[in-house]
Amino acid sequence: MRYAPLLYLTHSALAISAGIVSVRADDASSDSNEASAAAAAVKPPPSSYSTVASSSTYQSSEAPVTSTTPVNPQCTWDTVQILDEVVWTPKDTYSYETYDGPVVGPGNIDDDIVAMVQSLTLEEKVGQMTQIQVGNIADCNGNLNVTAVEWFIDTWKVGSFLETPGNHGGKYNWYSPKAFADFTDAVQKIALEKGSKIPMIWGLDSVRGANYVKYGTMFPSGTGTAATFNPQYAYDAGRIAAKDSRSAGTHWAFGPILDLAVNKIWSRTYENFGEDPYLSSQMATESTKGYQGDYKNDRTRVAVSLKHFLAYGNPFDGQDRSDRRIAAHDLLEYYVPPFQAAIDAGAATVMEAYSAINGEAVALSEYFLKRLLRDQMGFNGTLVTDWAEVNNQALMYYTAKDVKDANSISLDQTSIDMMMVPYDETFSKAAIELVKEGVIPESRIDESAARILQLKKDLGLFEQPYADRSLAETVGSPQDVEASRNAVRESVTLLQNNNGALPLSAKENVLFVGPTLNTTRYLGGGWNLHWQGPSDAEGDAVYQGYGDTILKGIAQLTGATPQYYLGTDIHGENYTDVAAILKAAKKADKIVVGLGEHSYAEEVGNIFNMTLPAKQLDLVRQIADATDSPIVVVLVEGRPRGLDNIPKIVDAIVDAYLPGAFGGLPVAEILYGKTNPSGRLPITYPANEATTSDTIWQPSYMAYNPQWAFGYGLGYSNITYSNVTLSADTLTFGAPITASVTVTNNGPYPQKEPVLLFTHQQYRRIYTPELYRLRNFQKVDLAVGETKTVTFTLTAEELAFWDKKLQRRIEPAPVNVVINPYTVANITATVDLQGDASTILAQGVSYA
Repeated sequence: MRYAPLLYLTHSALAISAGIVSVRADDASSDSNEASAAAAAVKPPPSSYSTVASSSTYQSSEAPVTSTTPVNPQCTWDTVQILDEVVWTPKDTYSYETYDGPVVGPGNIDDDIVAMVQSLTLEEKVGQMTQIQVGNIADCNGNLNVTAVEWFIDTWKVGSFLETPGNHGGKYNWYSPKAFADFTDAVQKIALEKGSKIPMIWGLDSVRGANYVKYGTMFPSGTGTAATFNPQYAYDAGRIAAKDSRSAGTHWAFGPILDLAVNKIWSRTYENFGEDPYLSSQMATESTKGYQGDYKNDRTRVAVSLKHFLAYGNPFDGQDRSDRRIAAHDLLEYYVPPFQAAIDAGAATVMEAYSAINGEAVALSEYFLKRLLRDQMGFNGTLVTDWAEVNNQALMYYTAKDVKDANSISLDQTSIDMMMVPYDETFSKAAIELVKEGVIPESRIDESAARILQLKKDLGLFEQPYADRSLAETVGSPQDVEASRNAVRESVTLLQNNNGALPLSAKENVLFVGPTLNTTRYLGGGWNLHWQGPSDAEGDAVYQGYGDTILKGIAQLTGATPQYYLGTDIHGENYTDVAAILKAAKKADKIVVGLGEHSYAEEVGNIFNMTLPAKQLDLVRQIADATDSPIVVVLVEGRPRGLDNIPKIVDAIVDAYLPGAFGGLPVAEILYGKTNPSGRLPITYPANEATTSDTIWQPSYMAYNPQWAFGYGLGYSNITYSNVTLSADTLTFGAPITASVTVTNNGPYPQKEPVLLFTHQQYRRIYTPELYRLRNFQKVDLAVGETKTVTFTLTAEELAFWDKKLQRRIEPAPVNVVINPYTVANITATVDLQGDASTILAQGVSYA
């Protein structure tokens, strides 16, 4: 395949002085003075292996490495190192420039970037395309291995690093903004003095706030945020994550995560914004705006990386990285829209997905990564692989002869720019050889190097390469914590409330039991301090007062110490204090049992049985047998876990999802009625393993009998809906109609009410219509006794669908307009969808 020379890329001139590329620490702006002073302390390494501690003190390793390729010693993961053991006192409040305009995403390549690419050697351009994981440049104490950094940058011209030092080395670390910035700034100083002398870009999985930066404010998981049905919280999480990440010297967030959570047994369900294309698209748009904002001018923002393109959330067997088997028109109908929404919102980068779709490896796919993403969807930013995914084509999936062959196919067939290698120089060697052998034209390398360098320029790295240390004083600010708590307050979903078991009263004698009530660790789950969350060696102690448990929140609300027993560990392996629990249960007015999951991420969380550990459920059964008092179950879970007969024997069930480290107080407020629950399920909660892939948008002839439906949720108030009114009886192209509904809060509490508008087409020739499609939603505040009219706009174009010819069109038929179909509010009106079925609204690129 041939590639257009870089000279033919459209570009406009912007002024950057030629010398900016070689900026040194002592030339940096005043915002980077502290970074410059720390970095200037670098001394020549005393041996062939040298390290720099996170506090910017330098020392040699115990066992110098003398091999040509620096390799870290084997580290044992059995100890804990707490860095910066100080009381953190951020500003109570702060302000930053708000930007409400559209995000101006990646555009053409500027003249100075074109000139820069033309001035670089092949090796330097390939280096810009190479991303190395921080574990390769840190020793067993989490200190920087200067020799390794210099080797990667000077020898292989590496242009990007990723991850947190706290995930690697032999000790578990959690890096404060200062410690993190010391680390990244030391790497940046080497990048500016060695190799190509071009600033490196650092990527970080800041997916729920800056979850890898100590004191950074963690937000609810993706499903928790989606459960709010309030996209403002997706914006808030991205905005706060951006500034906290920049405080640590990182520039590129590997989020938002836009895979539809279709197969609910999947271990990454909690990372996404639920199963619905429309809901995910709204969250994707606001998240992108939050992270990026005016990122080409605002240095408190980061670039997003939309992941994982495409359809990663529907593995056929529910196991992480399994093949996805999805028809091409269904990919366009359901899985593409969230990515398209974020691209339209200005997303700077995209990350391709693991594994394969219909047997075709995504990382090697011309269709997915060139024709669909670039040509049809219009994305022209930077495309990065996921972890080792190109090399894995040879090493794991056997879709290439060897690593060189895998890189050859990927460079030839796709438009991937950045290779998350992430361990070594294998990509660099392969790419250089492939170009010199004439297999890959150098113009292909030029394209990717140009996009990467343009991204670095857009982020201001040529002007301000070091961390902005002034941002550190805002990290963990009370106003950030309150934003996170507000998200939890609107996220928690009341699934069952028989006999008015909730809310609790401070006057009641309430017994609290279970492994998720007295923990901060499990409120966060995976991607929380570390990849897999806090280790067993760290437990909850690592938080050092950061965050709050549900019990702590209860004590704060009631002014009393709750009566609490563990009952069983999170894995359900051992019982604890069961006799005391049953004795106390007989005297209690009510019993609250906290159930849920241990922390996990990616394939580590693979399961084959969706049911919660047996001892957790048996503990509830024993309590139910011992007392007639109402039982409330609080679920802390990353995906909907099976409850067996528990809903039948308890009175109330609350799903808190993974609320994050600051989720304890808001959950307590829900339990005690200080906050009226307003969350709604952003996923279908399956009844059993056979239905884990059921969705609200599945074909209407299929049985849909979940434990709880998408969009379901209760509050403490009696809300009634009435008077669904359509502004017209027909719906045609170019003539939108409105749908209005009256909503009344009959008390006894104020209520934030999500009003969800669905459609159901009564028939569609050849292609079975969906059960329901979410078309719009609003969340309205209702005082006690207040009535509001909620109005939506509906267009014929929204009701178009992709057919097997990859053409988007409508099928005239009656369409039911439905409000909240799986709650007591289910009310319907009908409109006649009219138009020419042969009118093609869009033509997809060929899937062949």
